[in-house]
Amino acid sequence: MSNLSVELPLAEPDVVPCCPPLTSAELSAEDSVRMAAMFKALGDPVRLRLFSRVASHPGGEACVCDIQDVGVSQPTVSHHLKKLREAGLLTSERRGTWVYYRVAPSVVAGMAALLDLNR
Repeated sequence: MSNLSVELPLAEPDVVPCCPPLTSAELSAEDSVRMAAMFKALGDPVRLRLFSRVASHPGGEACVCDIQDVGVSQPTVSHHLKKLREAGLLTSERRGTWVYYRVAPSVVAGMAALLDLNR
């Protein structure tokens, strides 16, 4: 078995999310669909816990082996991580038999900017 790292491209890493703060401009239909998908992905308690574990993990990335104990089965963890990747919130990289996850910083920055009501 090779030790080469392989990217698992589910979300487009070059896509920079919208949006100006809600108080400064109305969202376009396209931007509202994109942002709603991200917030919907975080609307599940298990997904939010997994996202939090990745975001707070030392070194900026987390192996699935370090974050999977959230009270559900391993296949359910995989399902939830897939949903977070599809929403563009996480990126992943396979290394051997394990998959490592990182928070997509530009996406989170876009969500934070959207919700910044003090601008």
